[in-house]
Amino acid sequence: MRLRTFPTSLLAVACLAASASPLEAQCEADGDVEFVCGPVSPEDLVPVPRSPWLLVSGMEDDGYLYATDTRELTSNVLFPTQMARPRLDRETYGSCPGPVTGGFRPHGLSLRPGDNTTHTLYVVRHGEREAIEVFEVDAGAASLSLVWVGCVVAPEGVSMNSVAALPGGGFVVTHFDFAAGRLWEWQPGDGWQQVPGSETAGPNGIVASDDGRWLYIGGWGTQSLIRLSRGQTPPQVSSVDVGHHIDNVRWAPDGSLLAAGHVGPTQASIVLCLQRRQCEGVNSMVTRVDPEQLTAREIVRYPSNDFLILGTVAIEVGDEIWVGGIAGGNRIARFTNR
Repeated sequence: MRLRTFPTSLLAVACLAASASPLEAQCEADGDVEFVCGPVSPEDLVPVPRSPWLLVSGMEDDGYLYATDTRELTSNVLFPTQMARPRLDRETYGSCPGPVTGGFRPHGLSLRPGDNTTHTLYVVRHGEREAIEVFEVDAGAASLSLVWVGCVVAPEGVSMNSVAALPGGGFVVTHFDFAAGRLWEWQPGDGWQQVPGSETAGPNGIVASDDGRWLYIGGWGTQSLIRLSRGQTPPQVSSVDVGHHIDNVRWAPDGSLLAAGHVGPTQASIVLCLQRRQCEGVNSMVTRVDPEQLTAREIVRYPSNDFLILGTVAIEVGDEIWVGGIAGGNRIARFTNR
């Protein structure tokens, strides 16, 4: 979901850029719920394969990409920094006008795993431009590093929300719109094309099957997880209701899907919670979905508070479910997996 949030704490970011921050040292639990403190508005989380690292998008005006260490429970800023040295891949991203670090508002994330410790990260970017920013991720050293390598500017009038890597070097994005929401696919050399059969109210998160034959879409407006075939004529579409607005969707290690989001007394109550932090009756939610049977089971329901204002993403880390959120909060919540 794309809405303007509260201003970032510059002190918090400065502390993170240096080392473990005072926020991390004062990261008290809320009963059985523990936290990783530091990243501001951690809207999306993606694990880096064969490493202890998570990549985190801080969805703020002039926001940041963070690296979070799941062992030490600490985070640091990866981008933008004064040390950033861009390297444009002109062969793949020849239409990219070049790097733009100012006005960086990161949103959805997707990681294309490499054969070793080098991977490709796609980032939905708002702010100075609407684009997918592409980074090379190096997880081979003691700390994680990023190099910007290109961008793909969004089609005219498209407001992107989430992105998922596809076979062939391309990706698919959601266009978050209630009246004309749909998916767009980009492939090197072919550019952008609308995805047939993808029209729905408020498509939000998205992941793809490994072979790229199936897309799984978080229906924010429909409160359902939507399964859409790719490359089939006619397209096959099915869904399962989850009882809450779905923001991001992530694969779990057992092959199930984690659909994270939020629910309130009305749709307007979600907007009120985001814009004014008036969150009575609003809960952060996580539902586990079987992608084959399309069955759903609620696993997290957590009332909105100053610790986690509005949940947007969930991933499994060991025996825990980690939940990120937006609206200026500086914590990733950690729930016991059940």
